[in-house]
Amino acid sequence: MKRVFLFFSLLAILSTTAQTKKIKILSSELSTADEKNYPGATILIGNVKVAHEGATLDCKRALLYREKNIFKAVGEVVIEQGDSIIQYSDYANYDANTKIAKSWGNVEVNDKEMKLSTDTLYFNRTEQVLFYPSKGVIKDKKNTLTSNKGTYYLQDKKFTAKTKVNVVNPENILNSDHLDYYTSTNLAYIYGPSTVFNLKDSTKIYAEKGFFDTNRDVSYFVKNAKLFSKDKTVEADSLYYDKKRGFASATNRIKVIDTIQKLVVKGNYAEIFELQDSLFIIKKPVAISIFEKDSLYIHGDTILVTGKPEKRIIRTYHNVKIFKENLQGKCDSIHTNQATGLTQMFVDPILWSGKSQITGDSILFKTNKTTNELDSLKVLRNSFIIQKDSLDPNNFNQIKGRNMYGKFKDNDLRTMLVKGNAESLYYNRNEDTQKLETITKEIASDIEFTFENNEVIQTKYFKETEGKTYPPSQFPEEDRKFRGFVWREDEQPKTMEDIFIKDKNVAKKPRKKLQEVENAKAILNSELNKKNKKKSKPDLEEE
Repeated sequence: MKRVFLFFSLLAILSTTAQTKKIKILSSELSTADEKNYPGATILIGNVKVAHEGATLDCKRALLYREKNIFKAVGEVVIEQGDSIIQYSDYANYDANTKIAKSWGNVEVNDKEMKLSTDTLYFNRTEQVLFYPSKGVIKDKKNTLTSNKGTYYLQDKKFTAKTKVNVVNPENILNSDHLDYYTSTNLAYIYGPSTVFNLKDSTKIYAEKGFFDTNRDVSYFVKNAKLFSKDKTVEADSLYYDKKRGFASATNRIKVIDTIQKLVVKGNYAEIFELQDSLFIIKKPVAISIFEKDSLYIHGDTILVTGKPEKRIIRTYHNVKIFKENLQGKCDSIHTNQATGLTQMFVDPILWSGKSQITGDSILFKTNKTTNELDSLKVLRNSFIIQKDSLDPNNFNQIKGRNMYGKFKDNDLRTMLVKGNAESLYYNRNEDTQKLETITKEIASDIEFTFENNEVIQTKYFKETEGKTYPPSQFPEEDRKFRGFVWREDEQPKTMEDIFIKDKNVAKKPRKKLQEVENAKAILNSELNKKNKKKSKPDLEEE
């Protein structure tokens, strides 16, 4: 059985060899031979033209080896294949058995879509593939592509370029180590570290997989994507970017870095509008203001950043939580003006500073623009501060009033002025034994407190005061908590990770997918699927 198989295999090979057509001479001014110097060769001189299976080769002089079916051309070599391509070079060798031509010396190839220039070129006519092992330059109507090594597939109009690849047009420069470029669509697909640099405004994109539409200046990248602009950097797992519209859409593990205001915004879906200097980010978004020794984290359902760096506004909407090492907070929404350093909390706001719980109808705190440290605090209407007693969890020091105004030093709350209807309740312990000795309740128009290590160390009363100090056993039980007292320690974010814990189930509205992003995703997936299904063929190498 094996012998029969070998016989038919040998027969098939012999049949294929027998069917290989010979190179045909169409014209030559002189035909001669020189067996001593060129054994087995016919020497052709002057206006030489030969043909082989749909292609013609023109040159000044040539050697034709009839037995070997090999043609060697010298001087003004022209190879034409129907109306598909025309190739020029100084020298060429053509093997009619393999249908592979090697050309070198000022090589130039033209088809309807592009012009290729290089020093050495291999042309596999069977596979319809061109390969250059050294530097090549490809020009089409839109771009100029250069690379140290590349392959051009005639049927697909596709270049596969490797090693120091550059695609240049009047708007952009694309640098890559590996890309596929289609001359028919001007689409470039990247498969390695790549950078798109915009020549007009110096915007830069880095990625390691995706595509770039050089006609529309639209890109879609899905690996290590980074967008660099003058004042911020955007990083994400996938990034869609329409340069002409100034629009970007990012998905998963997003990091937006404001290099001027020292702000970082993270999340898992974002849309960026460059022309409006704005962006919004959702899916576990968090805004991080970077301080010298600490950072302030603000999380909510949606974060919206608007305005130029010097006038930037950050709005965080719904289920907002704040974490800083010595300041935590919670509210429905929050508004931060980076120009003034003012942050406003809205709808049931609460702050925790050290051991103090601070509430009011509206809370505002300000940071120093120079040092980026906390500067001051305002608690407006129904202001209330509560501190749990250091030893007895059932006792609470309390300060209440119409409005409160606090000052920070080294990011710690140091003074607090209560203005209007001020009340205070303090459990006084012996400094040495920590035994509860008295309970003091005071009422005044205004009261100022001084803090040290998050403890009240000094109290000043303004205008008329009304107060009394009681032995603990005689203090009225009904006065132990001021009206409006609510202890909310269980809501306090104790770590940065706690800001992502939802207090209640909130119905999430489904996000409508952007059609332009879905189209870009389909284009890339189609190319990747085609690339995976098609078995890669080895590049032609110089023998």
